[in-house]
Amino acid sequence: MSFFGGPAKPVQTYAPEPEEPAVERAELPSPRANTLITKGITVSGSIQGHGVIQVEGTIEGEVVLDGAVIVASTGLIKGPVQADTIRIAGHVEGNVVARDHLKLENTGVITGDLTTGSLIIEDGGCLNGRTTMAPKKSSQTEDASKPKAVAAAAAGDELDLDRDLDSDLF
Repeated sequence: MSFFGGPAKPVQTYAPEPEEPAVERAELPSPRANTLITKGITVSGSIQGHGVIQVEGTIEGEVVLDGAVIVASTGLIKGPVQADTIRIAGHVEGNVVARDHLKLENTGVITGDLTTGSLIIEDGGCLNGRTTMAPKKSSQTEDASKPKAVAAAAAGDELDLDRDLDSDLF
């Protein structure tokens, strides 16, 4: 009997359809904030962006970065460089502006003028140009928003420039 005295309608039940096996899809790698210019590679033109760039090859052109530029011992930049933190173990031929900190490693050479808020030149590092000390750009609130690698480079933590980007450093 139904609700209001009418004949009851038969209730249809449906068996659930068998589930198809889930197809495993390869996950795309997460985007990296790091760029590596490897030994033997030459990049010509202007490079601008955010994050960390490690140069083991050659860049011919301007580099403007919100983040860190690391020039390994095999690296060469022919052009002006501007970044928050810069570490040089190779060669830079052009003017350099490090808004927060610059470290010139013992194998590093800068041929050009330098402007920075904080400077470390290791014994053996070579700076051929004028140096201007400017107030640091960063504050405590900006440091909290920086990526881990940029913060590590700014803090002056020891970097092994010959390690690849998959290391604990980045």
